[in-house]
Amino acid sequence: MASQPRGNVIIEQEECKGCGLCVDSCPPECLELVPELNHYGVHPAQYTGEDCTGCGACYYCCPEPGAITVERLSPPAKAAVKGQSFSRAESGQKGSALSPDGANAEVAHAAAV
Repeated sequence: MASQPRGNVIIEQEECKGCGLCVDSCPPECLELVPELNHYGVHPAQYTGEDCTGCGACYYCCPEPGAITVERLSPPAKAAVKGQSFSRAESGQKGSALSPDGANAEVAHAAAV
């Protein structure tokens, strides 16, 4: 069973050059090259939809500016520990993402996980 993803990868397939560096650099191995060709005639990368940790390794190794965006998702609510209390994440809570210009940008999420 896959763990709850802590990140989400968005790949602009028409910007991807199909070099596979992101696929090779992904620690949880959640990226793959698709069998279809893009307009460059290469097999672009895609996120499998599972196991992303939000580490950004794919973003940092990608030679194509703007091809990859990594969203870091808000962590799920944790069980209360004796003497501590945790608040539950609210729907629409904001997280951060690595944007093409390298800055951390605020990203709104549709639902808390």
